[in-house]
Amino acid sequence: MSEPPKIFVIVGETGSGKSTLLKLILRMLIPDGGTILYKGRDIFKLNREGVRWYRREVQAVFQDPYESFNPIRRVDTYLYDTAKFLLNIGKSIEAIPIIDEVLRFVGLDLERIKGKSIKEFSGGELQRVSIARAILSRPRLLVADEPVSMLDASLRVSVLNTFKEIRDKLGSSIIYVTHDLSTAYYIGDEIAVLYRGVLVEKGPMDVVYSEPLHPYTKMLLDSILEPDIRIKERIKPVKLSSIEISEFLAPGCKFANRCPYVKPICSSKEPPSIDIDRRTVSCWLYIK
Repeated sequence: MSEPPKIFVIVGETGSGKSTLLKLILRMLIPDGGTILYKGRDIFKLNREGVRWYRREVQAVFQDPYESFNPIRRVDTYLYDTAKFLLNIGKSIEAIPIIDEVLRFVGLDLERIKGKSIKEFSGGELQRVSIARAILSRPRLLVADEPVSMLDASLRVSVLNTFKEIRDKLGSSIIYVTHDLSTAYYIGDEIAVLYRGVLVEKGPMDVVYSEPLHPYTKMLLDSILEPDIRIKERIKPVKLSSIEISEFLAPGCKFANRCPYVKPICSSKEPPSIDIDRRTVSCWLYIK
């Protein structure tokens, strides 16, 4: 029996590797080493038909909806093209009911967007069109890179709820990337914390959020949980500096030069990943 669809949130500050990871998943970058498997298949060894299959299975929603569309093209043409190339629908008239259905799912309809360019939409409306295009092929995995960061605060919850409906009603799992811990907590089922390209902690959202283990995770949560004095006292604040290349190349823990709990071994040897209380953490504090 397969697991139910989930929203898997990836968090971390700028430079942690979040966007690079998504570009690899979307085959926008070729890795120098390693393998990325999707349903047992290496996504970089797919033939032409395999690539088409993968694009039906895995779709993306990006941060800036205005960069997702060409300003001299009508927005609705992107939906017709997606229906043609991913659903094999040759005639536009056959695609109309399918396109209208996904647009209504995100709170729009075909009549509202037909024949219009991006300048005739608000940012929130255009992002909904981006989501509609992404779910047109009924993907099993949706990758979302900071999809609400450029929207007004009043629109964010509505769009976040749309992602929840995609999980619950369409059965799609979602990889949701953000630097906003409040957004992460609202939408996520599970969370992974990246630091300088390393996964330092992963587990169920409520477990990690209520009792973070890795010092970096504690620092991130401290930035949004200061009003709770009990949590404030629990977490020692850590100051962040600019990105240093040396941190990526460091032989030990990437967080060692900022960690208030650093041990001698942290600077020389990378900590292994261990399982503690339903989550995985990479930290020498928990290695006996």
